[in-house]
Amino acid sequence: MATIIINGNIQEASCDQELAAIKDSLEILGGKWKLRIMRHLNNHVGEKNTFKKLQREIEGISAKMLSKELQDLEMNLLVSRTVMDTRPVTVNYSITDYGLSVFPVTETLVQWGLNHRQKIKA
Repeated sequence: MATIIINGNIQEASCDQELAAIKDSLEILGGKWKLRIMRHLNNHVGEKNTFKKLQREIEGISAKMLSKELQDLEMNLLVSRTVMDTRPVTVNYSITDYGLSVFPVTETLVQWGLNHRQKIKA
């Protein structure tokens, strides 16, 4: 069981609390694109990650979907958006420190996915 801190006290989370936490996590991170966008930004820290670059490098994502997902990630403090003073205006995206807290989850998913691909090939 997972643990939670309530009023400074560490307690075991109930099954209902765990299921609610999974629901919350999936609402924020779920879907086809959000984790892929975050993983890409994490793998390209320190680089310019413009909207066009992200659209080009994240295969299959439309401009409309990328825009929506980046807005959701920014609203949840996982991604930051910086408008550059250039002509034309350039917008750069980066993963936040809070967004980096999702990295262990994505690392586990990547490893599981790699193992699963090997298992079903056998």
